[in-house]
Amino acid sequence: MSVRKLRLEKSWSQEQLAEICNLSVRTIQRIERGQKPSLESLKALSAAFDTDVTYITKETDMSKQSNISLKEEQAIIYVRDIKGFYTHLITYAIVIVGLFALNLITSSDYLWAIWPALGWGIGVSIHGINVFEVFNLFGPDWEKRQIEKRLKRNS
Repeated sequence: MSVRKLRLEKSWSQEQLAEICNLSVRTIQRIERGQKPSLESLKALSAAFDTDVTYITKETDMSKQSNISLKEEQAIIYVRDIKGFYTHLITYAIVIVGLFALNLITSSDYLWAIWPALGWGIGVSIHGINVFEVFNLFGPDWEKRQIEKRLKRNS
């Protein structure tokens, strides 16, 4: 993950790199996870790191040949997903507490803060169910069955 390595050498966060490159944070995350960047993204990254595009593409190709096993890669992704969920949960808690405080200060006769708490709470719940695979409706087994089904149909 050369982009990650270059970013860390500069002590930049993903958000800072995204701002410097005029890319989205999600794009930076995808590139750091191994997705092949577009030519425009490569040009923006090479300008940010003051390097040649071929250096970044060469490093990206080399990172695919790293010694990380599939299980290790899956574990890394899973831990990132858990981190994302807990970040979402903490943000939810802080904002909702603030909204309830604002609600009680401004108009304590009507509890309007319950509505954003319920709506966002549903989103946080779905995020948690997805991350912790409480209901694994579309898991690897489902994907495998669908791929086999499509391959049989196209044969």
